Amino acid sequence: MSRPVAGGLKKLVLVVVDAMVPAMLEEAIAQGQAPALGRILAEGTYIPECVAPFPSVTPVCAATITTGAGPAEHGIPAMNWFHRGEHRYVEYGSSFTASRRHGVLRSLTDTVYRMNAEHLSREVATVFERLDDAGVRTAGTTYLIYRGRHTHQVSDEGALAKIVGSTVFTKPVQGPRELFYADLYASRRTGCRSQLGMPGIRDQHTGCVGAYLAAHDLYDFLLFSLPDNDAVSHRDGPAAQVSSIAAADRQLQRLMDAAGGTDRFLATNAVIVCSDHAQTEITASIPILEAFAGFSVATPRRLRDSVLDTVREPGLRWESGPLATPGELAVCPSMRSAQVYVLDEPRREELIAASVETLAGLDGVDLIMWQEGEEAVIAGAGEGGAGGRLAFAPGSGVVDRHGRGWRVSGDLAVLGATIDAGTLVTPDYPDALGRVWSALHCAHAGDVLASAGPGREFADWGGQDHIGGGSHGSLHRCDSFATLAFCGLAGQPPAAGRPWRLQDITALVCDHFSSQDRLGAD
Repeated sequence: MSRPVAGGLKKLVLVVVDAMVPAMLEEAIAQGQAPALGRILAEGTYIPECVAPFPSVTPVCAATITTGAGPAEHGIPAMNWFHRGEHRYVEYGSSFTASRRHGVLRSLTDTVYRMNAEHLSREVATVFERLDDAGVRTAGTTYLIYRGRHTHQVSDEGALAKIVGSTVFTKPVQGPRELFYADLYASRRTGCRSQLGMPGIRDQHTGCVGAYLAAHDLYDFLLFSLPDNDAVSHRDGPAAQVSSIAAADRQLQRLMDAAGGTDRFLATNAVIVCSDHAQTEITASIPILEAFAGFSVATPRRLRDSVLDTVREPGLRWESGPLATPGELAVCPSMRSAQVYVLDEPRREELIAASVETLAGLDGVDLIMWQEGEEAVIAGAGEGGAGGRLAFAPGSGVVDRHGRGWRVSGDLAVLGATIDAGTLVTPDYPDALGRVWSALHCAHAGDVLASAGPGREFADWGGQDHIGGGSHGSLHRCDSFATLAFCGLAGQPPAAGRPWRLQDITALVCDHFSSQDRLGAD
């Protein structure tokens, strides 16, 4: 049975329900399908408009949730991006066909290992690292960002894990004190299985592991990841989320029951519940790779066709050298966002202008973003620049809802923006300037970024989209608002009326332990 942290201090569970749309959470609770989540909202603070970073795709948002930083600081730019230093595409799993196009082994290696070991900036600390350094007992279930201070070897529990662990994944990783990543890493034997993280099984694996950790009092901080809602919503659309949120809720209840029941759990645990982004219905695809067919676009080289190649050739070897063909541009679709990289440096300005023009004439593109000198530019799509443009940079002139100052020039109508008593208001594009500025200043970002309009998605490198289902990634409000709720936090409860961003979650976690004298002040 779960007990409070030593001295009567409260533990903290961070529950992340991937892609949970605030309105769908409310509907699930109203229907009586999510009683555990409903109890947390009833007893705590609920923020239905917590702004995700741009692009609002899972790797970027997961890095923000766990570091309290935006892309400019944490370094994860997109779902698919181009690594200039290694002259290759990085693909975190937009679809299986996209992973095959880039190489399944390479995609898995980037997602499981390199995202944490190399791509995530060492200049920012994860919440696991900060709490590990303070002696807090950390734990996490399968989540894209897991970097901590404790070394974990590949698991040998289960026949499937043994096969994969001896052929594909052989390297140790740094994670929280208790790490459970699919069946690949397990800090202790629990008897829980995830079939290597297959959709539909992942929430159950988290519930099983969480119940074990609670029953054996093995955490002070637990990141409790429930990712299956995202897969359901991609397939069936966000309106289908009530059933998948209900399934996630059952696993949260499983954790509560292992801790002695809901009342006992809430007496000994503070809880933060969040999603990483929302989703919106997709009705049409944007063929971005076809649009750039007139350019010389770098294409991925498939040095290995599948994981089976590695089974025949044991031992994981991270390939080096040029893994993409030469080209003047690299094009990276990431669901409802996209990035274009200029590879021919002497023609940089020419190719940026040509890329902007190409995107502006592409049906379904909403906004285009790039840098000009010390300013960032957001342009509306439309032939001949009909969409207008807005230039901005940090400075004085206006402030946004988060209190940051900006100097702006150009057409506010690009964002449907108004200025109210010196405050820039962008209702259709929440925190637009801050999110775009951070995205453009990420070290791994493209030179030109694009955001799709409502109902549209960029087809990935495998030619896949989610027409008839849901997707995310844009700057638009329809998929930019994540869910946030919390209860039982130590110290002064934060105000609900202030504007919230996913960056704020790390501070909520650290402040909880700081208030209990478990974590030194920054």
